[in-house]
Amino acid sequence: MSSEDNAGLVVHRWRAFALLAVACFMTAVDMLIVNVALPTIGDKLHFSSSDLQWVVTAYAITFGGFLLLGGRMADLLGRRRMFAAGLALFTAASLACALATSGTFLIVMRGMQGLGSAAVLPAALSIVMNMFPEGAERNKALGIWGAVGASGATLGVLAGGVLTRYAGWQYIFYLNVVIGGIALVLTGRVVPESRIPAASRRYDPLGAVTVTGALVLAVYAISQAPSAGWASARTLSLLAAAVVLLVAFVVVESRAEAPLLPLRLFRLKTLAGSNAVGFLLGASFYGYIFIGTLYMQQVLRYSAMTTGLAWLTVGITGVVLAGPAQVLVTKLSVKAVMAAGMTMTGAGILWATQAPAQGSFWGNLAGPFFLTGTVTWVFIPVSIGALVGVTERDAGVASGLIDSSQQLGGAIGIAIASTVAASRSGSLLGHGHGMADALTGGFHQALWVCGLVGLSGVPIALLLVRRAADASPVTHDGAPATAATAAVGAPGIAGRG
Repeated sequence: MSSEDNAGLVVHRWRAFALLAVACFMTAVDMLIVNVALPTIGDKLHFSSSDLQWVVTAYAITFGGFLLLGGRMADLLGRRRMFAAGLALFTAASLACALATSGTFLIVMRGMQGLGSAAVLPAALSIVMNMFPEGAERNKALGIWGAVGASGATLGVLAGGVLTRYAGWQYIFYLNVVIGGIALVLTGRVVPESRIPAASRRYDPLGAVTVTGALVLAVYAISQAPSAGWASARTLSLLAAAVVLLVAFVVVESRAEAPLLPLRLFRLKTLAGSNAVGFLLGASFYGYIFIGTLYMQQVLRYSAMTTGLAWLTVGITGVVLAGPAQVLVTKLSVKAVMAAGMTMTGAGILWATQAPAQGSFWGNLAGPFFLTGTVTWVFIPVSIGALVGVTERDAGVASGLIDSSQQLGGAIGIAIASTVAASRSGSLLGHGHGMADALTGGFHQALWVCGLVGLSGVPIALLLVRRAADASPVTHDGAPATAATAAVGAPGIAGRG
C-alpha cells in the first residue's frame, strides 16, 4: 500500500470514528439530559410525582436490558447495519418524545429510545475496535471514546438546563432528531461494515431470552426499589426471578454451541476486572451526579440552567485530562491509570460530603467537581481493558458487556443512593431538623456510600487487571489463539494491557 493510500485510510478511519463518537455522545447525554427538566415535564404533561421517575426509568430499563443482545446481533447481522437501525429507532423515538402530549406516550417512547441506544452503543464501539490496530492508535481512539462517555454524563445535565430554560423541554429531544438524522445520512458513506462470516453465524435464542429477561427484571426492580421498598414482596420477587433467569443463562451458555455471551471471555482477567470496575464506576459516579443535582436544586435552590453550568466543571476537567490519560495508559498500564482514576474520583465524591446546607459553588462544590473530573481516567482504561484479548468475532458482545456493566451499575447506584438519602432525611426531619438541614444530611450519607463504592474499585483494579500483556485472544474452544487463529480476527491490545 502506498503512503498516499495509507494516509487516506487513516483519514477515513478517523472520519468514521468522529461520526460514531457523536452517536455515542448522544446516547450518553440522553441518560441524564431529562433530569433537570423533570419538574417542567411534570407540570406540562400533568405527571404525578410518583410517575415522573418513569421518564428516566423507562430509558434505563430497555437500554441496560438489551445491551448484550444488541452487541451480539451486531456481530451476527452486521455492525454498521445494527448501528444504523438503532440510530433510526433512537431518532424516530426522540421525535415522538418531543411531540408527546401525554405522560404515558412519553414513557413508552423513552423506552424505545433506550432500545435504540442498546443497538447503537455496542455496535459503534465494536466498529471502533475493528477499525484501529492494537497498541497506541487504538488506545488513542478509545481514550477519546472514554472522554466522550464521561463528558456526556455531565454535559447532558448542562444541555438539559439550557434547553429547558431558553427553548422548552421538547427541544431536549429535538436536538437528538437533528444530530441523529445527520448521522444516519452519513453512516452509509463513512462507516465500514463488518460481521462474522455467514458460514460461522449461529444463534442462541434461549440465551438471548434468559439474559435479556434477567437484565430487564433486575433494572426494573432496582429502579423501583426506592419507592416500593427494598424489602417489599414485589422487589424481592422480581430480584429472585432475575437471579433465576441469570443462573439459567449461565447454564445455557456453558452448553450452547454458539453462546450469546461466551463464558470463555471471562478467562481474560483484564476484561473481567475492567467490567467489575466499570460496574462500580457506574454505581458511584451516576449516583453522585443524581444526588449532587438534587442537592443543588432542592437545597441551594439553583435553577436548571445554573445546575447544568455547575456540572460543566466536571465535564471540562474530564475533557482536558483525556489526552494525558490515553498517553499514560500506553506508557504505563491500564491498571495504574484505572486505579489512580478510581482513587481520585472516590475521594472527590467523599469531599462533596462536606458541603453544608448554606453552601456555595466556589466555596464547597468547585473543588470536589474538579477532582471528580478525573473520572475520565477510569472511563478510558475501562473502555480499553474491556476489549483486551477480544477477537473480531466477539467484539460486539464484549462492547455490549462493558456497556451493560456501567449501565447496571448506574441503575443500582442511583436506586441505593436515593433510598439512603430519603431514609436519612426522613429520620432527621423526625428529630426536629429543618428541611434544608435534613435534606443535606440525607444527601451527605448517600454521597458517603457513592464515594466508598468508588474507592472499592481500586483494589479490584489492582488485583484483577493485569499490568503485563493479557492480550492473547481466546478462540471459540477456550484455548489461547495461535498465530494462525489470531490472524483470523483482530487481536486485543498488546503490550501494556
